[in-house]
Amino acid sequence: MPLALPPEAYLWFKTLHIVGVVVWFAGLFYLVRLFIYHVEAEELQDPVRGAFKAQYALMERRLANIITTPGMVVAVAMAVGLLVVQPAWLHQSWMHAKLALVVALLAYHAFCYRLMGQLRAGTCRWGGKQLRALNELPTLMLVLVVMLVVFKGQFPTGAATWFLVALVLAMAASIQFYARWRRLRAERETLAAGG
Repeated sequence: MPLALPPEAYLWFKTLHIVGVVVWFAGLFYLVRLFIYHVEAEELQDPVRGAFKAQYALMERRLANIITTPGMVVAVAMAVGLLVVQPAWLHQSWMHAKLALVVALLAYHAFCYRLMGQLRAGTCRWGGKQLRALNELPTLMLVLVVMLVVFKGQFPTGAATWFLVALVLAMAASIQFYARWRRLRAERETLAAGG
């Protein structure tokens, strides 16, 4: 016997799915930023270094467990609800692509937990530069997911799409260049103060 849902179920699932996605991505964006600060705290002098690393570990754990993961659970649970209400979507290629990106995001989420554990244990081998690059990955996936949902079967491949891809890549590159410029400036200031 099919599940009888009220007519507004679709709208509730969609509303809560969007809220879950926003919370999940906000957490993912900030979590890796905290990882960057955590790694860069290694350059500080004791006892400040230990205090900063402990504080970042606490912030990471709270962000992951209280905001990011609950946002992911709501997003995924409401997506299941949407697919129950709209099962025909499961036969459409745009949904297959979206689900593949969601699986990649779930793997990214799990990888963030792994990095968080390594940072807490002091065994993380990732540097600030690598983490900054990692932090751009969910942005790209978010843009692709939103485009798939908006355009569905008519995914654009024209100039506007390539402009958007170029814009996202330019933003990611500018963040990397700014971080490098800031690091080089700090090194010059350190040398000037010591010399």
